Amino acid sequence: MRGALGGPRVLLRRLREVMAEPVSAQDRLDKIVVLIAANMVAEVCSVYVLRVDQTLELYATEGLNRDAVHLTVMRVDEGLVGHVAREAESLALSDAHAHPEFSYRPETGEEVYNSFLGVPILRAGNTLGVLVVQNRARRTYTEEEIEALQTTAMVLAEMIASGELTALAKPGAEPAVRRPLHLKGVALADGLGLGHVVLHEPRIKVTNVIADDVVKETARLDAAIGKLRHSIDLMLEDDGLAKAGEHRDILEAYRMFAHDRGWMHKMREAVLSGLTAEGAVERVQSDTRARMMRASDPYLRERLHDLDDLANRLLRELTGRNRSSEREALPENAILVARNMSPAALLDYDRSRIRGLVLEEGGTTSHVTIVARALGIAAVGQVENAAGLADPGDPVIVDGQAGEVHLRPPGDVEEAYAEKVRFRARRQAQYAALRTRPSVTKDGVHIELHLNAGLLVDLPHVTETGAAGIGLFRTELQFMIASAFPRISEQLKLYRAVLDAAGERPVTFRTLDIGGDKVLPYMRTVEEENPALGWRAIRLGLDRPGLLRSQLRALLRAGAGRELRIMFPMVAAVEEFDRARAIVERELTHLRKHGHGLPEKVYIGAMVEVPSLLFQLDEILSRADFLSVGSNDLVQFLYAADRSNVRVADRFDPLSPPALRAFRLVAEAGQRHGKPVTLCGELASRPLEAVALAALGYRALSVSPASIGPVKAMMLELDVSAARKVLLPLLEDKSGMADPRAALAAFAKASGLPI
Repeated sequence: MRGALGGPRVLLRRLREVMAEPVSAQDRLDKIVVLIAANMVAEVCSVYVLRVDQTLELYATEGLNRDAVHLTVMRVDEGLVGHVAREAESLALSDAHAHPEFSYRPETGEEVYNSFLGVPILRAGNTLGVLVVQNRARRTYTEEEIEALQTTAMVLAEMIASGELTALAKPGAEPAVRRPLHLKGVALADGLGLGHVVLHEPRIKVTNVIADDVVKETARLDAAIGKLRHSIDLMLEDDGLAKAGEHRDILEAYRMFAHDRGWMHKMREAVLSGLTAEGAVERVQSDTRARMMRASDPYLRERLHDLDDLANRLLRELTGRNRSSEREALPENAILVARNMSPAALLDYDRSRIRGLVLEEGGTTSHVTIVARALGIAAVGQVENAAGLADPGDPVIVDGQAGEVHLRPPGDVEEAYAEKVRFRARRQAQYAALRTRPSVTKDGVHIELHLNAGLLVDLPHVTETGAAGIGLFRTELQFMIASAFPRISEQLKLYRAVLDAAGERPVTFRTLDIGGDKVLPYMRTVEEENPALGWRAIRLGLDRPGLLRSQLRALLRAGAGRELRIMFPMVAAVEEFDRARAIVERELTHLRKHGHGLPEKVYIGAMVEVPSLLFQLDEILSRADFLSVGSNDLVQFLYAADRSNVRVADRFDPLSPPALRAFRLVAEAGQRHGKPVTLCGELASRPLEAVALAALGYRALSVSPASIGPVKAMMLELDVSAARKVLLPLLEDKSGMADPRAALAAFAKASGLPI
């Protein structure tokens, strides 16, 4: 390489020796810049570190005035060094003074240097600082020299990330890599979680970046790439893609990237510059991540996640590490951080150790959110680059009420949240005092509050909250956490345990609602363009009657000698309900024939989730014993807006006139037929929305365990007749300007309701 003494491999070997010496952090940095300057045949080499206040501080230099070290500070919008830090891209200039962003700092004595080469010090795509070399002569830095400096910057990145330089910083000016971050997102599940970061898909930490044998490292890289390509090909050849936990379009994208010649060439070049195979993957991915994070094209930003995952897969091939061992080592007070998660993935963890969940994606009504609420886990979604900013073990606070995440919080923030936790405990004690009080409004309207549940861990909440019963038991959760399809005996054991825990309180079991984003890992699925509108819930059960019959048989046997309530999800037509009810009758006949005990009474109901059922309410109520509104799906189908798609999930309001009119249709139909109607969607768990439902005529709501107290406290202060006078006229308003949410919020404030 022109202009280099010994090349980057010699430099990296010497750097490794310096990194191993028992010297102070400042001495180590000083030796490093001398080595780099000599190797690059440069008169100047300087290291700038990004600080917590988002300024860049000169930490070491060879060639500039050494008195300027720790005194020269510049903003990221200032000078050529600021440009490199801000854009996270290398900048090579033969005449630096001619660049419009050149900034002269007299204390450094750099005015005599014309050539400038600056590279960002990157880690996981995040800028930690800038490494600069300069020359008096106007020279053009070669691609090889730029590559060498970028490779060297990796070593500095690990040094900065280790916290070694913190001792050199003044208070309030520490390196930004460990700075406290206040991240805004969207509140998904109420609660406060204080703990330490666990990455759901953890980055493989590369500890050895300097190669001893370049030929050997090249062979290792090629072998790992071959294995990666082969594994992706095998998954694509497997008809049951659900076994791999991937969808075909994602795997096709992975295969495209895995065969990308540009990606391969960059990694091989990085190895030839003296990096290990792991170091090369980390280096190329960090550079790519830095560029794509700053791209304005949303498609490119989405592809970033694919590349992150592909690079991590490649690192796993190189290191031989697997995911299962990491999950088994889950610490106490774990806060999971992920791009996104399926409900099954969340349930795969030891739930007793999880205190919070942070997602880069995730909507308020997505299924993983529903599971988080059921488990009482504070959750925040739509936190940009959360997995890239957090490191395993980082202290973190998740505020599921405000939709905020405090990563590496300072002491005063921790103390403030500790007090907030104590306050919430006192408030929960107040709610607990309401446990035995009937949920009766000020004007004497009795509104039953039931629980949404789905796991054995939920059952103690029935007694603890004083709930009227379980209004929705999601039976699919048992199937999602199992490694194989649960036998009838296993199902029977669970359903009996649920009924025993409820005692005299009613329990409504929803039959399997799988499909869409709720995939069973052991069950072959079909590829669908739009799974939410596809083969799921009752449709799957009717097409696979053996599956539905085995569940119904277990439910009917569990309910022997008691009242049993069974509800079918996703009913779109009366004919579907008739077919499902016929299967129940057939199973009852089977049990009688074989001498099994029978339930005293079996109530069969349907969920109103599909808009078509709104126009068959009289027909369905002539057949069903009860109805339950699934507000999550009903609203998303009304607005044709996928509730798990963050781009459209907030484009509708469940308290808008169209949605409220749909809810009112169901409540009024139930009153006409004298049949009970419950609302069991997440809508009922929010006190303000519960005001609207009471005003529409709902007299039974099923909510998350944590919501029983807040909703009951509100109900005890509510005048339903007054709320009706506020809400109902808005539903008749034809101007298109009615805002029920604002009107109800004003009503709640004027009435002193605890919302």
